[in-house]
Amino acid sequence: VQLQASGGGLVQAGGSLRVSCAASGLTFNDYAMGWFRQAPRKEREFVAAISYSGRSTYYTDSVKGRFTISRDNTKKTVSLQMNSLKPEDTSVYYCAASFGATSQAPEDYEYWGQGTQVTVSS
Repeated sequence: VQLQASGGGLVQAGGSLRVSCAASGLTFNDYAMGWFRQAPRKEREFVAAISYSGRSTYYTDSVKGRFTISRDNTKKTVSLQMNSLKPEDTSVYYCAASFGATSQAPEDYEYWGQGTQVTVSS
């Protein structure tokens, strides 16, 4: 199984960025997908998740109204559109796959991508 994240970069505060994750080696539409992030010296934290069908989405409070998670089961991709970015959004962003429940807990995710750096300058 491979989850290949892409799309990170450097953006000014208030700007937008889209990160994507391409999956291979798994039956993609059997898996809920999530995005997590981890800043230096901090715990990995939940950002957003989407159910296997795409009908249900969940967000951590700090990104609600600014971030949108979506998936394309035919292309086996999941994306995170990030708008109105803030310096505190600076982190390495990881996509992950969970067989079963759409969870906010990282331990419920079986597969992880390698991460992509998002840096928001003030």
